[in-house]
Amino acid sequence: MSETGGVRAAEQALGARLQAVRRDKGFTQQQLCQKANLSYSTLAKIERGAIKSPSIFTIQRIAATLGVGLDELIGESKQATHEYRHTASGVGFVYFDVNGCLVRGYQRAFTALAAESGILPDVIETLFWRYNDEINRGTMSLDNFNDALSKRLGQTVDWAEAYFAAVEPVVGMQAMLAEVAEHFKVGLFTNSMPGLVQGLLSRGVLPDLAYDVVVDSSEIGAIKPEAKAYKIAAQRSGCAADEILLIDDTRNCLTGAEEAGWHVLQYDGALPDDSLRRVADSLELPVPDR
Repeated sequence: MSETGGVRAAEQALGARLQAVRRDKGFTQQQLCQKANLSYSTLAKIERGAIKSPSIFTIQRIAATLGVGLDELIGESKQATHEYRHTASGVGFVYFDVNGCLVRGYQRAFTALAAESGILPDVIETLFWRYNDEINRGTMSLDNFNDALSKRLGQTVDWAEAYFAAVEPVVGMQAMLAEVAEHFKVGLFTNSMPGLVQGLLSRGVLPDLAYDVVVDSSEIGAIKPEAKAYKIAAQRSGCAADEILLIDDTRNCLTGAEEAGWHVLQYDGALPDDSLRRVADSLELPVPDR
């Protein structure tokens, strides 16, 4: 079978599984679209196998709405092409944090906004942190946050665009992520405002990999280090707590993971080479070329 034919077959298999699970759960296409906040045309195309590589966010949202695991919809296609490892310490699933770990520099947005508005950076950052947890939980919209910033700065502000203009890849850790994904199940687990993770992926700032799970705080209504966030992330991984490793740059997020029974490693942006070595040694992998 040609490569194109193989991809097409995989798309059709996903569509057939989705249709079968949807019907088994008693959902019409319209009902599923309404509950999953999905357009009818998108769902219909996925079920027909007409969309190449549907977004992991879309499939995860559909799976959550249907009350099934991601693997039940995706099937065994990825697992059939990989031999997944477990380390000597039992790790079989690796979650990577995003901000401060895979991308960096969003704080430059504060400097840019200060220069544009003439308002001191500490005033902008104080306002940002006042609302940050609420937005990351998805209980405050990004539009409402933009309104609050715009009112204080006296000009129209689009935080998402300021964020995307500021961040850049952490090259070494992204190379490590790609290496880890060849041998382990991997996921993203991040405190993030609505739409930012999807934006990083679509802009190529995050690697375009076949992530097994993406856990976005704004979609699950909980942030690290809240116990609810780790519980949801563990359930979506399909692994026991003591099989999961979290790589994160923030101490309280790592502490929350340890309290949930996970393994943890801290990424230190001030010592990136040492951090990469510790990740590589823990997962029994080489340090990737950059």
